[in-house]
Amino acid sequence: MFEDIVRKFDGVLKKIRATGKLSEQNIEESCREIRRVLLEADVHYKVASEFIASVKAKAVGRDVTAGIQPGQMLVKIVHDELVALLGTAHVPVHLDGPLPAVVLVVGLQGSGKTTFCAKLGRHLAKRNRRALLAAADIHRPAAAEQLKRLGEDAGLPVYAPGGLSADRVAAGAVAEARKRSLDTVIVDTAGRLHVDADMMEEIAAVKAAVKPAEILFVADGMTGQDAVKSAQAFAVNPGFDGIVLTKMDGDGRGGAALSIRAVTGKPVKFLSTGEKTDALEAFHPDRLASRILGMGDIVSLVERAQESVDREQAEKLAKRLTGSGFTLEDFIDQLRQVRKMGPLSQLMDMVPGLRGRVPVNAAPDEKSLVRVEAIILSMTVEERRKPHVIDGSRRRRIASGSGTRVQDVNQLLRDFQAMQTMMKRMGKLRGKRLAGI
Repeated sequence: MFEDIVRKFDGVLKKIRATGKLSEQNIEESCREIRRVLLEADVHYKVASEFIASVKAKAVGRDVTAGIQPGQMLVKIVHDELVALLGTAHVPVHLDGPLPAVVLVVGLQGSGKTTFCAKLGRHLAKRNRRALLAAADIHRPAAAEQLKRLGEDAGLPVYAPGGLSADRVAAGAVAEARKRSLDTVIVDTAGRLHVDADMMEEIAAVKAAVKPAEILFVADGMTGQDAVKSAQAFAVNPGFDGIVLTKMDGDGRGGAALSIRAVTGKPVKFLSTGEKTDALEAFHPDRLASRILGMGDIVSLVERAQESVDREQAEKLAKRLTGSGFTLEDFIDQLRQVRKMGPLSQLMDMVPGLRGRVPVNAAPDEKSLVRVEAIILSMTVEERRKPHVIDGSRRRRIASGSGTRVQDVNQLLRDFQAMQTMMKRMGKLRGKRLAGI
C-alpha cells in the first residue's frame, strides 16, 4: 500500500534529516520536493498547495527543541500536517439508535461495494454485531449471487428476494433482521459507470425507506482524482457520512487517500486491501501518516497479530524452545500464522523504516512462502522433526514431490539450520533469565 509514495518520501526525508540548521532556503527546497512527491502521487493540486503552505508557516522561525536535530523537527511538522490532512482521529461507523442499525453502501459501479458489504459484516462480527446483508442492487446481473457467495464466505446471512424494487428490498431486509434478532443491516445498492439522476433517485428512495444510521461512500482508490470527483457529487446528493477506499493493495499512487477528506470534508473510515472478506482495516490517520513517512505502524501490526495468531500455539512454541527444540513442524506452524496476518508487503509497511529501505527486487515474494510450505509438506513426519536424516536421495524425493528443485530444498534446510541455532540461543538466554543468572 502506497509503495511508490513511501519510497519517494523516504528519499526526501533522508535529505531533510541530514539538515544541520533550519533556514528559509532549505525549508523552501524541502517543501518543493514534498510538493513534487504529492503531485506525482495524484494528490489534488489545491490540497498539495495548502499542505505545503501550512508546513512552511509552521517551520519558518520555529525554535528547535533542545536535543532534537533540526531535520527531525521538520519531519515532525510534516508528519503532524499529514495527520491533520488525513483527518486527525479515527471516526468509527455510527451504529447508535434503534435496532437494527442500517448501513447504506453507495458508490459507482466497479468500486467494490458488494465485496465491501461482506467485509464490513465480518468486521462488525468481531465486535459482536450480527449483520444481515441486503441485495438491493437490482440492476447488475448476478449482483445478488455475488453477495450470497461473499456472505457464505464471511458466515453472514443474505436477504435477496428478487423481483422487488431496491427500496422494498431494503425495507424487507430490516423486517427480516428484526424477525431474526439481528442488530445490523448492510444494504448493497446499485452503481453506475457515472453519476446519473436515476441512480440518485433510487438511492434517495432506499434512504427514505430505511432511514440509515450511516451512509458509506465506496471509492476505488486506484482511480485517483476520479474517485475524489465522484465523492464530491455523492456528498451533495444523497450525502454520506464516511468514505471507504478500496483496492488499496493495488499500484495506485495514493492521491485519493490524501485528497478525498480535504476535498469532501468527510472522514475516511475504512481501507480495503484485498479480495478476501477479512481484508479490511479501520482508517487511523496518525497510523497511515506514519506508514507513508516510513515510520511504520506497530499498533496496527500488534492488533493484526492479536486477531490472527493462536496464542495457545505460540505459548507451546515458547516452551519447546527451551525443551525439545525448534523443528520444521514448528516452522510451518509459524509460517501459517504469519500468512494469516495478510500479505508480507502490508506487514513490511508496518515495520518502522523497513519499506523505504528495501529494494524493489528484494521485496517479499508470496510465492516463495507457498514453495517453502510445499517442500515441508513433502517430507515425512520423521524428516520434519529430525532434518539431519535428510540425505541426497531424500532431498531428490522431496524436491520431486513438492515440484521444486533440489537446490530449493538445500536452501530451505540451510536457512532452517541457521534459524534453529538462533532459536536455541534464544532458549538458553530465556532459561538464564528465568533462573536469575
